[in-house]
Amino acid sequence: MDGVHDLAGMQGFGPVEVEADEPVFHHEWEGRTFGVGAAALSAGGFNTPMFRHAIERMDPGHYLTSSYYEHWLTAVATLLVEEGMISRGELETRVDAFPLSRPAAVGADDVDPSTSRDAPRFAIGDVVRVRDAHFAGHIRCPRYVRGRQGVVVRIEPVVPRPEVEAHRRAKVLDPTYGVRFDAAELWTDAASPNTTVHVDLYEQYLEPA
Repeated sequence: MDGVHDLAGMQGFGPVEVEADEPVFHHEWEGRTFGVGAAALSAGGFNTPMFRHAIERMDPGHYLTSSYYEHWLTAVATLLVEEGMISRGELETRVDAFPLSRPAAVGADDVDPSTSRDAPRFAIGDVVRVRDAHFAGHIRCPRYVRGRQGVVVRIEPVVPRPEVEAHRRAKVLDPTYGVRFDAAELWTDAASPNTTVHVDLYEQYLEPA
């Protein structure tokens, strides 16, 4: 989904802060959220793409002003309410206004359930272009590489397509690749010279250049 969460390649957010000896959890509630969230996802039969999509559906202002585990809490609560496992009223007995993610913009019928592909179409050294495709649901292709040309440098495993898992709870397999891009191809004059960027991409996102 094209949303505020897709920050890759964007500028203006300041440097990445690296905390020396960073603890696993900064606060007790974060560890509790991790444990409860994992248990709730298992109990509801929710897969990782569904969970990610629930985070992507957060209101942009809420997403940008909340922490990592607040994203978890919002996504898990949203999925449980949507599945009817808990009610919004039950949440609001604990918190006056518990924020949930927005409804999904697409349904199962909007996702192509094409058959699995077991054999890679591309080989190492092939020049490929990333399809400039946009989807209102869950997608794992970052915006900054769409329409850009790169070279396949690694053949990755065949894995389930995230769009199908997120919206149909089904598994359709797709080969994946490591693709190398020249930084100048992505950011033209703003790129550092002699710099490359490697991105893992599903075959469905690629076409011959």
